[in-house]
Amino acid sequence: MAYFMSLLYTILSKALDIYSTLIIVYILMSWFPGAYQSKFGRLLSSICEPYLGFFRRFIPPIGMISFSGIVALIVLNLAKSGLYSLFQLIMRIVY
Repeated sequence: MAYFMSLLYTILSKALDIYSTLIIVYILMSWFPGAYQSKFGRLLSSICEPYLGFFRRFIPPIGMISFSGIVALIVLNLAKSGLYSLFQLIMRIVY
Protein backbone atom coordinates (compact mmCIF):
# COMPACT_ATOMS: atom_id res chain seq x y z
CA MET A 1 0.00 0.00 0.00
CA ALA A 2 2.84 2.41 0.84
CA TYR A 3 4.44 1.77 -2.55
CA PHE A 4 1.17 2.53 -4.33
CA MET A 5 0.72 5.77 -2.38
CA SER A 6 4.29 6.80 -3.11
CA LEU A 7 3.84 6.03 -6.80
CA LEU A 8 0.57 7.96 -6.93
CA TYR A 9 2.16 10.98 -5.25
CA THR A 10 5.12 10.86 -7.64
CA ILE A 11 2.86 10.74 -10.70
CA LEU A 12 0.65 13.61 -9.53
CA SER A 13 3.65 15.69 -8.48
CA LYS A 14 5.38 15.20 -11.84
CA ALA A 15 2.14 16.07 -13.65
CA LEU A 16 1.98 19.37 -11.76
CA ASP A 17 5.65 20.02 -12.58
CA ILE A 18 5.07 19.36 -16.28
CA TYR A 19 1.97 21.57 -16.32
CA SER A 20 3.91 24.37 -14.61
CA THR A 21 6.63 24.08 -17.25
CA LEU A 22 4.04 24.22 -20.04
CA ILE A 23 2.56 27.37 -18.53
CA ILE A 24 6.00 29.00 -18.31
CA VAL A 25 6.67 28.16 -21.97
CA TYR A 26 3.23 29.49 -22.92
CA ILE A 27 3.85 32.76 -21.05
CA LEU A 28 7.29 33.18 -22.62
CA MET A 29 5.78 32.69 -26.07
CA SER A 30 4.17 36.12 -25.69
CA TRP A 31 7.62 37.61 -26.30
CA PHE A 32 7.70 36.22 -29.86
CA PRO A 33 5.32 37.67 -32.46
CA GLY A 34 3.12 35.05 -34.09
CA ALA A 35 4.18 32.28 -31.71
CA TYR A 36 0.60 31.67 -30.56
CA GLN A 37 -0.50 31.09 -34.16
CA SER A 38 1.93 28.19 -34.70
CA LYS A 39 0.80 24.59 -34.24
CA PHE A 40 2.75 24.35 -31.00
CA GLY A 41 1.28 27.64 -29.81
CA ARG A 42 -2.27 26.50 -30.54
CA LEU A 43 -1.62 23.21 -28.73
CA LEU A 44 -0.25 25.01 -25.68
CA SER A 45 -3.14 27.44 -25.83
CA SER A 46 -5.67 24.62 -25.68
CA ILE A 47 -3.84 23.15 -22.68
CA CYS A 48 -2.98 26.30 -20.70
CA GLU A 49 -5.72 28.81 -21.49
CA PRO A 50 -8.54 27.16 -19.50
CA TYR A 51 -6.44 27.38 -16.34
CA LEU A 52 -4.90 30.80 -17.04
CA GLY A 53 -8.23 32.21 -18.21
CA PHE A 54 -9.68 31.60 -14.76
CA PHE A 55 -7.05 33.90 -13.23
CA ARG A 56 -7.35 36.50 -15.99
CA ARG A 57 -11.01 36.98 -15.08
CA PHE A 58 -10.08 38.07 -11.56
CA ILE A 59 -6.66 39.70 -11.98
CA PRO A 60 -6.67 42.60 -14.42
CA PRO A 61 -3.45 43.54 -16.19
CA ILE A 62 -1.51 46.49 -14.83
CA GLY A 63 -0.57 48.56 -17.84
CA MET A 64 0.66 46.10 -20.45
CA ILE A 65 1.74 43.48 -17.91
CA SER A 66 -0.48 40.63 -16.77
CA PHE A 67 0.35 39.02 -13.46
CA SER A 68 -2.23 36.26 -13.81
CA GLY A 69 0.39 33.77 -15.03
CA ILE A 70 2.55 34.36 -11.97
CA VAL A 71 -0.42 33.92 -9.66
CA ALA A 72 -1.42 30.75 -11.54
CA LEU A 73 2.08 29.31 -11.06
CA ILE A 74 2.02 30.20 -7.36
CA VAL A 75 -1.32 28.43 -6.98
CA LEU A 76 0.07 25.34 -8.74
CA ASN A 77 3.06 25.38 -6.38
CA LEU A 78 0.73 25.65 -3.39
CA ALA A 79 -1.33 22.76 -4.78
CA LYS A 80 1.81 20.66 -5.02
CA SER A 81 2.70 21.49 -1.41
CA GLY A 82 -0.84 20.68 -0.33
CA LEU A 83 -0.66 17.39 -2.20
CA TYR A 84 2.51 16.50 -0.29
CA SER A 85 0.89 17.37 3.03
CA LEU A 86 -2.21 15.37 2.15
CA PHE A 87 -0.19 12.28 1.28
CA GLN A 88 1.85 12.66 4.48
CA LEU A 89 -1.36 12.82 6.49
CA ILE A 90 -2.80 9.77 4.75
CA MET A 91 0.39 7.82 5.36
CA ARG A 92 0.29 8.70 9.09
CA ILE A 93 -3.35 7.62 9.37
CA VAL A 94 -2.90 4.37 7.46
CA TYR A 95 0.41 3.34 9.07
